Parts: sequence; C-alpha cells; structure tokens
Amino acid sequence: MAIHQSRWDAYALTDTQPSSACRTCVTRPLGHLLCVVSLLALAVTCQAQTEDPRAVFDRAVSDFQSGRIAESVSGFDRLAKLAPDAVPQLWQRGIALYYAGRYQECREQFESHRTANPNDVENAAWHFLCVARAESPAKAKAALLPVGPDSRVPMSHIYRMFGGELDPEQVLKAGGTQPQGQFYAELYVGLYLEVSGKAERALKHIRNAADDRYSAAGYMHSVARVHRDLAARRLGSTKP
Repeated sequence: MAIHQSRWDAYALTDTQPSSACRTCVTRPLGHLLCVVSLLALAVTCQAQTEDPRAVFDRAVSDFQSGRIAESVSGFDRLAKLAPDAVPQLWQRGIALYYAGRYQECREQFESHRTANPNDVENAAWHFLCVARAESPAKAKAALLPVGPDSRVPMSHIYRMFGGELDPEQVLKAGGTQPQGQFYAELYVGLYLEVSGKAERALKHIRNAADDRYSAAGYMHSVARVHRDLAARRLGSTKP
C-alpha cells in the first residue's frame, strides 16, 4: 500500500473484509497495514484478558458513528488501557476526545499519532482544532505540527489554511471536481471556520461534507455526519 493511499481507495479495497473495525480503520492514510497489524497484536494480547480489545474497538467505533460520544470515549479509553502499545494508532480516539471536550488529551493523542504517521495532514489539522479549543486559534497556529508529503488533494492547501497562508475559499477551489477532494475541502473548511468563530458558515460546509454523495469517505464521512448533528443542535437548527 502506498504511503498516502486515499481513504476512498482503502475503503473500496476493504468492502468484503469481515471485520467492521478494519473496514473503518483503513480509511486513514497508512490505515490498512497499521490497523491490521495493531489489531492482530491486540488479538494476541487479549487471550489472557477478560475483554477482547478488537471487540472494544468495534463498539467504540459504532458508538461514535451513532453519536454516542461519551460511550465511544469510554470504550477508547478502556482500549488504551487494554493495549497501551496500540495507543499511537488510535486517531479515532483523538476525534472522539475532541467531541467530548477533552481537548488536552485530544492534543496528546494526535501528538502520539504523529509518531506512527508523520505525513498525515489530517492529524495536524485535528491537533490544531484541539489546541484552538483548549487555548486559542493563534496558539494552535503556533503549535501546528509539521508534516511530511501528503499527496492527497487538497491536503497541502488544507495544511496551509491551518497555518494561516490560505483562506477557506482557496481550499474549496483546490478541492477540484473529484468527490474525494471536494469532501476533504468541505470538511476541513467547516472545522476550521467553526474554531475561528464562524459557526453558521461552518455548518454549511459540514452539511456539504455529510451529504450522502461522499459516503465512500468511510469513517471521516461519519465524523462529518456526527459533527453536523451536534452543530445543528447547538445552533438550534431543525435542518439536519
């Protein structure tokens, strides 16, 4: 698998896999190999434990996708205790922590994930979001994690937006005409605008990212849907 295999490509490759955990996990860069390797390791360690870490992972993922944030975080926390060596792989835990409002732990999770996947722009973006919530967007910009080459469209533009070099409209334009690029652009523009204090504008882009036409984005499409529903409730909107 290529270092920066698209989430869409990875998702398509795993449609016939029996494990829902792996189907979900592989929609991140490096996800296919890292998920399989880490979950196989968990399977070995769980033999002497009362809980199967893979089952805990699956439940935590399912809870998040159903909008049960507290339950999801509890499951990921339990998994981190059951299999501490797998913690750097658990970017899903970082996202759940963000929605639970545990921003310092969220920051630490994405700093840990960088040791497993140093080229992932999305990891730097979520780290920015955690720091922006805990402190301020200015401090998040100063703490922006460095990344290596991420060839996915429009990741380089998304990174420059979080670094203050580009505005959201430039990122949306860079998303191009392909669903993959459009999805990433809409999602991360929405997330960026929200922490920048532009909640209503942000929700428009989050809704776009949550549209069914982007369902092949896998786990990150679930993130968009969960965010859409939470943001709509906060803003008192009746429109999903």
